[in-house]
Amino acid sequence: MTAPTATASGTITIGGDLTVNRLGFGAMRITGKGIWGEPADRNEALRVLRRLPELGVDFIDTADSYGPEVSETLIREALHPYERSHVVVATKGGLTRHGPDIWLPVGRAEYLRQCVLMSLRRLGVERIDLWQLHRIDARVSHDEQFGVIADMQREGLIRHVGLSEVNVEEIEAARAHFAVASVQNMFNLVTRQSEAVLDYCEREGIAFIPWFPLAAGNLAREGSVLDEVARRLSATPAQVALAWVLRRSPVMLPIPGTSRVKHLEENVAAAGLELTDDDFRRLDEVGRTEWEQRPR
Repeated sequence: MTAPTATASGTITIGGDLTVNRLGFGAMRITGKGIWGEPADRNEALRVLRRLPELGVDFIDTADSYGPEVSETLIREALHPYERSHVVVATKGGLTRHGPDIWLPVGRAEYLRQCVLMSLRRLGVERIDLWQLHRIDARVSHDEQFGVIADMQREGLIRHVGLSEVNVEEIEAARAHFAVASVQNMFNLVTRQSEAVLDYCEREGIAFIPWFPLAAGNLAREGSVLDEVARRLSATPAQVALAWVLRRSPVMLPIPGTSRVKHLEENVAAAGLELTDDDFRRLDEVGRTEWEQRPR
């Protein structure tokens, strides 16, 4: 039996004209430990990227800060020209790196422009199909950050614009400057702080790109509802958790990432899992309960 590909997830149209399969790939993990430097196995990272089109994964999410610069450089080496590879590469800017696992936002207009120009060079394109502000810088006015992004879109450097880790009010503030095509917030079965944002995106037709979509928390333990569903479907708990995310909303575009081909193939296989209405409801209830009981 042939394993399912990402085409089984269906499609989503970003910004009204950019249609991709609804299971993408997050390219953060093809870098070194702490998302810093080169990957431990560069050849395997390249194999992962080249396997994506074969598995129907045609949306890649990256950022200039992954490495920094390493992820974008590897993507170009593996898949450029992207039209031939049939992939859309989205990238982000606005975070600076000073060492492993250190991330600091800089939202000054001249820096955001530099982020876009350098990503264009590294990716080998004249226009970025989807560029997302990695974080809003609290020290810089919204008008300065959103204004320069709007300028770059008008100049043709950016096709569509997205935001990352934002609330509804911030999305609406950005929409005064440009159309928001996507929102990328942390979301999974047991992490629900962005449900209001997801509901807003669904109402407004904005793609919601959940990062860290495979997490299942304590629900992955033996004997849990998640474990029970996974056993019945001959799947892993992570695959079922991803299938739940895909079903949660039609605007959902999860981007599980990995640096290993085997793990990539396991993730993509989740697109073929069919949860029953009862499966979805029970998983939703236990996931929400775990989130509500988590210490804050």
